[in-house]
Amino acid sequence: MTRQRSDPESAAAVFLLVALAFVAAALLGGFFLGRATKGSTTVAAASSTTSSPSSTTSSPASAVDPRIAAGAHDFVGFACAQCHGLDGRGGVSPFVPALKNLSSVTAAELSHIINHGLGESAKPSHPYMPVWGQVISARQVDDLVAYIHAGLPKVSTATPVAVPKGQGLAVEGQALYTLYGCVNCHGPNGLGGVPNPLSPDKTIPPLSGAAFFKQFNTDQSIKNVIVSGSVIGRAPIVSMPHWGGIIPPDRLNALVAYIKTLKTG
Repeated sequence: MTRQRSDPESAAAVFLLVALAFVAAALLGGFFLGRATKGSTTVAAASSTTSSPSSTTSSPASAVDPRIAAGAHDFVGFACAQCHGLDGRGGVSPFVPALKNLSSVTAAELSHIINHGLGESAKPSHPYMPVWGQVISARQVDDLVAYIHAGLPKVSTATPVAVPKGQGLAVEGQALYTLYGCVNCHGPNGLGGVPNPLSPDKTIPPLSGAAFFKQFNTDQSIKNVIVSGSVIGRAPIVSMPHWGGIIPPDRLNALVAYIKTLKTG
C-alpha cells in the first residue's frame, strides 16, 4: 500500500478555499440582512408618512344647518348679542330678557317682535326691543327665529368683532360702531341712507355731515342721544335704540371719539 504524502501547498490551498467560503457567506448574509432592514425602515417611514396627516390635520367641524348658522351670524351682526348676551344667555340688563328656552314662543310671535319691536315709548327710560322691520330682511328674520328655536348653539366664527385696546379711543370706537350694530342703520362711515320710509326724513339719519354736527355739537349731546334713544313713532318706523345701561361710559367716550373723525361737511 502506497503511503499518502503530506503536501504543504495543498493544505494551504484548502485553507484558502475555506476562508473564501466564510467571507462569501458573510457578504451574502450582510446583503440580505441589509435588504430586510431597508425594507422594514421603508415601511415604517411609509406608515409614519401615511399617519402624519391625520395627526396634523384637524377633523372637519360638524355640519351646521345653514339657516341656524345664518341666524347665529345675524345675531352677532345685528348686535342682538350686545343686549341679550352671547348665545342669548342674558345678564346684560334687567330690562332685556335671555332668549334661552323660547320653544313655546311661536315663529310668528318671534318674527312680529323682531319686526315691530316691543316695549318702546315716546321717551324711553330703559332698553327696549327696537323696530327692525325696515332693516332686516324676511329671510334674516326667519334665520334668527330658527337659531333661537334651536337653542342658540355656538357656531364657528359667529363671534363679535374684537375691540382693540391701547390704540386710541377713535380706533376702539370704530370697532364698537360695528359691535353695537350702528353700521346696520347709520351705514359705513356714518353716511346714513338706510330707508325708513314712514319717518319724516324717509331715511335713517347719518352720523356725519354739517347738519349732524350742527345739531350735535358737543360730546355730551352725542352721548345723550346714544344713551336715551329716540322713538319717533311705532312700527314700521325704525327708532334709535336706548343704549343706557348697555354701553358703559368708557365705550360711549370711544364711540364719540370715532364719530368725531367722520366727515363734517
